Amino acid sequence: MRFKPMLALLIGWLLISGAAAQVAPLPRAHAHNDYEHPRPLLDALSHGFCSVEADVFLIDGELIVAHNLPAKPDTLRSLKNLYLAPLKAHLLRNQGDVYPGFKGPFYLMIDIKAKGNAVFQVLKNQLQPYQEVFQQAGIQVFLSGDRPIEAVLADPEQVMGIDGRPSDLGKGFAPETMPVVSDNYHNHLKWRGEGEMPPAEKAYLTKLVETVHAEGKKLRLWASPDKPEVWEALYHAGADLINTDNLAGLQAFLAEKGKKD
Repeated sequence: MRFKPMLALLIGWLLISGAAAQVAPLPRAHAHNDYEHPRPLLDALSHGFCSVEADVFLIDGELIVAHNLPAKPDTLRSLKNLYLAPLKAHLLRNQGDVYPGFKGPFYLMIDIKAKGNAVFQVLKNQLQPYQEVFQQAGIQVFLSGDRPIEAVLADPEQVMGIDGRPSDLGKGFAPETMPVVSDNYHNHLKWRGEGEMPPAEKAYLTKLVETVHAEGKKLRLWASPDKPEVWEALYHAGADLINTDNLAGLQAFLAEKGKKD
């Protein structure tokens, strides 16, 4: 019956606040394709992540979360049901914070698979009931994929930002408009985590981080090899958001780094 998936989500919402109250926030942890975990958003929160990624399609006026265009869209897997409503409910139960005493930023990255401008208009309307509590908690929504850059720039309210690319650097985009610069790891580095990173690639990565930071933005490299050796290299180079599908593994890695720093 269709009410069972929603009941499971409701139970998850009730349980997550207690878990999030005990976990340390990890500002450098990004949940790649977060919606593919058993409990979208909730699993990331239970591991302390401060950035989550949801892919969306606009289908019959609704934003459906999926990696590929679904043959039969499930409205229970809408952006509102999986992310917007549970995130607001979590904040209200947690005295307005994602994690106790943590004021953000917490990133909700929405990867638009198609129809960027149309998605922007629908999303702007959908965000209205959530905007005040999100803003107070430091939630930052930014758009990747089919990026509606002109629509975002023309919006006087600026309720969303844009996921930048290295080619956007030097073009005058403010950090508020473009908080993160992302690109495919393999566009920049050949090293896959075997042995030591070649000195030339290490210098290149360090320079890329410095260039992004000089504009007040954060760097994320997607499709990076998802293993501790690569996490280590990205961490020490200063990459801000480390991309992973392994929530528990990256949580343990960053917690250990926190003890040493």
